[in-house]
Amino acid sequence: MLTPFLLIAASALLLAAAVTPLVRRVALQTGTVDKPNSRKIHTNPVPLLGGAAIYLAFILVLLFFGNREYVSQVVGIFVGATLMSFMGIVDDRWGLGSYVKLIGQVAAAAILVFTGVQVRLFGGWIDVGVTIIWVVGITNAMNLLDNMDGLSGGIAMIAATYFTLLAAMSEQYLVGALAAALAGACAGFLFYNWNPAHIFMGDTGALFVGFLLAAVSIKLRFPRNSNIVTWMIPPLVLAVPIFDTTLVFISRLRRGKNPLTTPGKDHLSHRLAFLLGSRREAVLVCYLLGGTAGLAAVYVSQATWIEALVVGSWVFIGAMFGIWWLEFRRGGVRSS
Repeated sequence: MLTPFLLIAASALLLAAAVTPLVRRVALQTGTVDKPNSRKIHTNPVPLLGGAAIYLAFILVLLFFGNREYVSQVVGIFVGATLMSFMGIVDDRWGLGSYVKLIGQVAAAAILVFTGVQVRLFGGWIDVGVTIIWVVGITNAMNLLDNMDGLSGGIAMIAATYFTLLAAMSEQYLVGALAAALAGACAGFLFYNWNPAHIFMGDTGALFVGFLLAAVSIKLRFPRNSNIVTWMIPPLVLAVPIFDTTLVFISRLRRGKNPLTTPGKDHLSHRLAFLLGSRREAVLVCYLLGGTAGLAAVYVSQATWIEALVVGSWVFIGAMFGIWWLEFRRGGVRSS
């Protein structure tokens, strides 16, 4: 079952690696660059639009390896992801207000619901609300996580890899193909985004990747286990962006700042870089945390409800301790 997924991932990797330099040239020619300022950690302008390479690799690989039945079943995901990507292009080039982006994210989530891709836990409008909150939340979490070279792309690659493995374990080809294509595209992009980055994914990539991860996690099913257990799996796979967003929200609210619009060097990666003295090491620690949480998700997918409850409780306690230690014990990292 894994063989076709490996082929899809490898093809997306090669295509993203080939397309990214071309996208970088377009970004430079159109002036779509991220200029340094007091709240940024880079000192020279860096081209944006790297997410366009991820988008192209993802779409082209799936169109090549897919068929009409495949495309029709994921049309809602394609349309919503495309909306996210184009909204990100506009934001990278000309800028969009936070509320305009929020409306666009809700619209993309509504497209998923309309096409039948939604959470199925409680039934009725509750599931619709949970779906929209999940999609918007994870999309913004991945966008917020895109604050250090190689971080958001690497975490997305790790999460997509675990979703591919989980899909293979439950024999879900369509979901596995989506996840494998995303993992490969992010891996190909990382060749140019690793520190020191030659290109950033920008909102073009962060919104697209976040939306896809949220959609894939919703579409993933575990028929051999109970919903009492399996609802924990997506949050575990995406534990790093969820933890980072929670930490930032608590930190900024504690300081009386708007958590959505206030920039600052108060993310998990910034704090780890401060403690370790190295941005690369900070990113690698985030990778390690993401990989460990993914292993916990794989275990939970096969666990009894008691075993899953124990694992989930320990992860939750560890996350709460981490927030307390980073924000209150260490006194936080000053926002700028």
